[in-house]
Amino acid sequence: MADERTALIQVVRIGPPRQRYTHSTLRSFCTIALGTTLTFLLILFLLPAAWLPRGHHHGHNESPWFPGSGPGISSRPHREWPQSNGLSYKELQEILLQTPNESKAREWSEYYTAGPHLAGKNLSQAVWTKERWQEFGVESTEVVAYDVYINYPLGHRLALLETSVMGSETATEHISDKKVKDVEYNVKYECSLEEDVLEEDRTSGLADRVPTFHGYSASGNVTAQFVYVNFGTYKDFEDLVKANVSLEGKIAIAKYGGIFRGLKIKRAQELGMIGTVIYTDPQEDGEITEENGYKTYPDGPARNPSSVQRGSAQFLSVAPGDPTTPGYPSKPGVPRQDPHNTIPSIPSLPISYMDALPILKALNGHGPKASDFNKYWQGGGLGYKGVTYNIGPSPPNVVLNLVNEQEYVTTPLWNVIGVINGTIPDEVIVLGNHRDAWIAGGAVDPNSGSVAMNELIRSMGVALRKGWKPLRTIVFASWDGEEYGLIGSTEWVEEYLPWLSGSAVAYLNVDVGTGGSAFRSAASPLLNKAVYEATSLVLSPNQTVKGQTIRDLWSGHIGTMGSGSDFTAFQDFAGVPSIDLSFTRDKDSAVYHYHSNYDSFDWMDKFGDKGWHYHIAITKVWALLAVNLVETPIIQFNVTDYARGLGIYLQKVVDKAESSPSAEMKAISFKNLEYAIDHLLNQTISFDKYATSLAGKIQQGVPRWKWWTKAKLFVKVKKVNDKYKYFERQFLYAGGLDSRSWFKHVVFAPGLWTGYAGDVFPGLTESLDAGNRTAIERWSTIIEASVKAATKLLEA
Repeated sequence: MADERTALIQVVRIGPPRQRYTHSTLRSFCTIALGTTLTFLLILFLLPAAWLPRGHHHGHNESPWFPGSGPGISSRPHREWPQSNGLSYKELQEILLQTPNESKAREWSEYYTAGPHLAGKNLSQAVWTKERWQEFGVESTEVVAYDVYINYPLGHRLALLETSVMGSETATEHISDKKVKDVEYNVKYECSLEEDVLEEDRTSGLADRVPTFHGYSASGNVTAQFVYVNFGTYKDFEDLVKANVSLEGKIAIAKYGGIFRGLKIKRAQELGMIGTVIYTDPQEDGEITEENGYKTYPDGPARNPSSVQRGSAQFLSVAPGDPTTPGYPSKPGVPRQDPHNTIPSIPSLPISYMDALPILKALNGHGPKASDFNKYWQGGGLGYKGVTYNIGPSPPNVVLNLVNEQEYVTTPLWNVIGVINGTIPDEVIVLGNHRDAWIAGGAVDPNSGSVAMNELIRSMGVALRKGWKPLRTIVFASWDGEEYGLIGSTEWVEEYLPWLSGSAVAYLNVDVGTGGSAFRSAASPLLNKAVYEATSLVLSPNQTVKGQTIRDLWSGHIGTMGSGSDFTAFQDFAGVPSIDLSFTRDKDSAVYHYHSNYDSFDWMDKFGDKGWHYHIAITKVWALLAVNLVETPIIQFNVTDYARGLGIYLQKVVDKAESSPSAEMKAISFKNLEYAIDHLLNQTISFDKYATSLAGKIQQGVPRWKWWTKAKLFVKVKKVNDKYKYFERQFLYAGGLDSRSWFKHVVFAPGLWTGYAGDVFPGLTESLDAGNRTAIERWSTIIEASVKAATKLLEA
């Protein structure tokens, strides 16, 4: 053991040197050669991986919440690419076709429709939805909140009053509150503003059922004469102005239908009217009416006379979302704008046709008749009840008292967002449905879609448990606040716009999943072929010949994108190709009581979808469309369809100009734009042909050992997919449309005075309507630049 006496330097005896290997020079050479070879092989192995494309970034702040949004995120495929990972594509399709179940659909519907779930008042449903999705296998699911400005009803009244006072002042202007006190009124009719409680419809009698009201309607108490304004379209009001019908200071009586309800109120307000009452006329119900011998709900398929359509009065075609935060998300502490550019300043009420009858009859014999006007004024459905559809105004001594009391608050609403991460994180498919409803039910709108989403996610969960790993990332969204003005989806898109701009491939929306037996779709033309394929794989619930698919029984018509549901912010603000899917009413279907207490579980179970088969059919179409976009190596878009659509849309504009009474409008040339679209069409044909040739090479298969060939093929596929992904974004114009700058798309927007229906080349059509040649030429240039940008993208 060492101690303080141990020598610091010790002598170590060394033996004779060991004899070296006799071939040491050869051994060193072999070692160096082998190491060099291994290094070279490693470089060759890693080089193609280094060449593989990474996520695209455009200088935006990326989202920390979502995959594929950070710097340097790879866009490399899984090892099994181009085959599906964990399951074959055929196996995945079979799971999605076999798993959805009618009894489960019925179960989900019974939950969602059991009680009121107004926007901002359905947190328990949001939490329940989150928990179900996590149980199904989407572990990454969160509730995302926004603080939004909305209203809730406090009180209302609508009374038909009569007085013996016949002064000229009463005849020419509404009676102020002070004058009302000085006049003795008799109540001729007090509107119930309620829907009948039905023993056969359990949720119609809930103690906490939602009153009849309009979202974003103004509070007010007005008394005035009233005028029947037909559907309250812009043209209807123009007809009244031309006929010298007095409108200023009056209350408008309008039928639902034709255009978004908020735009009826907007035009009435602009013309100096002081209130609006909107009712549902049986004219909208086709053949299924009491007049034609059908019994009314609950005894038959015709409309219950007391049904009332609630709904939003927002000016939807000006801007959706929270009216106090246009263009940016409604987070706590953000600056708030004056909302009155996009919501009414005059009060409004929705009523039933039962309550409308005494009001309409009070106009009998006063003013011109609807039959004296053009074809758009014909066809009222209450003639058999004694209504002559006189326009009015009502006599000076017959007035309406309209009272609307609303509480406006800033309150949270809750989206539920679930994510299944893909192996290519910067290619994302978003699926959405809204959860909120105006009433306790909502069995059709929106919860038939909620049912479909739950079954779709449950089915994908089965696939995940069997080992499936999706190629692209999938995001599921259960939106809140859609009914007030697409709020939940709009605020989310505004918040995550940078991430969506770099990653989103498509948005697939189902709002009304099942309201009848007729399949309907509206979509960006990029998605036309994909929806045709999905519908051809799902058997129709109403086969007339065994084996018929939904595609076999569907006309194949795909509508243009308008508004009225959650695809709006994706398509028109973010430039994400979108589609809306539904089964809706046909001429033989029972009348669907839109936004009424009778949009209930009991109505659905008895009249809407008795066997719940259409709920399952829409689930399967939605699921197969989604996995087609998620799993196919080349994104299933078709840019040729888009370019051909542009040509059709331009011809509509040309026809509109040529039919104008203005010689100046007739003389406008769109030749430059026409040439640009033709050039784009030629390029899209070439590009889709190239994409198809790549798909053919993929189908031929690439042996695993030919990793170099496989890497080069993926690079080519990734470049094609990037061009498909960014194609729609080329048609965004940062300045937005004139007078409604929130809408950025130069091809699609809701019609300025329709709201629901889509308009094409809206900048051009609105400028033509205004007779503004300067604006027409400016928009022609803007659109031409977008078309050329799309062409250049495909050429690069």
